[in-house]
Amino acid sequence: MEKKYYIETYGCQMNVHDSEKMSGLLSGLGYTASENEFDADLVLINTCSVREKAAQKVFTRLGQLKTLKKGKPDLILGVCGCLAQQEGDRFLTGRPYVDLVFGPKNTGELPQLLQTIHKERRQLLALSGPRQEPTFEVETVLRESSIKAYITIMEGCDKFCTFCVVPFLRGREISREPRSILEEARKLADHGFVEICLLGQNVNSYRHEGFDFADLLSSLHEIPGIQRIRYTSPHPSDINEKVMNLYGSLDKLCNHLHLPLQAGSNSVLARMKRDYTRETYLEKVDYLRKRSSTIALSTDIIVGFPGETNEDFECTMQMIREVQYASVFSFKYSQRPHTAALKMEDDVCEEEKSERLMRLQNLQREIQLKLNASLVGTVQEVLVEHGSKKDERVASGRTSCNRVVNFDAPALPAGTLIQVRIENAGPNSLSGVLST
Repeated sequence: MEKKYYIETYGCQMNVHDSEKMSGLLSGLGYTASENEFDADLVLINTCSVREKAAQKVFTRLGQLKTLKKGKPDLILGVCGCLAQQEGDRFLTGRPYVDLVFGPKNTGELPQLLQTIHKERRQLLALSGPRQEPTFEVETVLRESSIKAYITIMEGCDKFCTFCVVPFLRGREISREPRSILEEARKLADHGFVEICLLGQNVNSYRHEGFDFADLLSSLHEIPGIQRIRYTSPHPSDINEKVMNLYGSLDKLCNHLHLPLQAGSNSVLARMKRDYTRETYLEKVDYLRKRSSTIALSTDIIVGFPGETNEDFECTMQMIREVQYASVFSFKYSQRPHTAALKMEDDVCEEEKSERLMRLQNLQREIQLKLNASLVGTVQEVLVEHGSKKDERVASGRTSCNRVVNFDAPALPAGTLIQVRIENAGPNSLSGVLST
């Protein structure tokens, strides 16, 4: 009898790719994907712990799945990912309907864990140590896209920013062998993938026996068939001139960089242990824009960090005005377990955090609209990704600067690089026509 699985993924691109790896492992066990949890024999919730809201969603979701398990006692229900590593047996205690809990570094053990559950019919917990080797590769990866692929090049982080739980859950930095990365990229190119995105918690700190991140980007650039190279997420302190000099030099390196700022106030940055200042950050922004005047920058911002005054917040707003980000991922500060900030007084009230977040997002919306409007009349190279979800006559893709573009060309296959003349702009996307 055919077995089916359903994976529900929360969080970052690392979690998305971990789910792709688990899908590949399960396909090797004879499982096929289900479109929903109701038809599945195995349900896995791949979790995130970076922010409190994501964690709350998981516990709510498990309460909903408890009812499903009552009606299907043979269903295997598992929790994995960062929150699983953080909470451990808390997911099992008082929850007899949860069968399996395992951390992100234990992904490769999934076949053996399922075998044990089927044989022994007991709850199972598998968590990793900080130096445990992560599951960089599995034999088969079932990717969500047929043209764009994630490649994990390193895991873990040694920065220990005071707000961040990642080093406690994903462990210390471990870089993958370059040979293995390049081999995976070549295989992807042979199978028709045209864009790769390199993943790591602090991706530009990658180093393996003297072979650094810039060396890796240059080597990947030489692989025939790969047309675009992206990466996420870097740390401003670790993006050096050797990497920045590749912008404007490597044609395949996308003209977009996610450069997490977190806060625009030096005093807040110091309490966050970000080991850079607003001045050194701006120096790198200036250097990058000298290398490529049209580079699109995106960032992360936390509002309401402990001790953030109105003046501190205005420094952040000023940085947003000065840098002119193409997009901003902004969040209210929330306390996370294990972090040094947990010992700080969370002294910005929820109402003030919400008000600051709204002001920031309104400003960023204005900036995005202005930046996108400046592209009207230009011709942009677009990688066709898929048809529009709203109109089957419209296709959708992205520029090298990571802007979404919708255009009338439904017959073009995914993976095609085309020229589009931009005719209209909104804050979150562009629209246009094929350029003749």
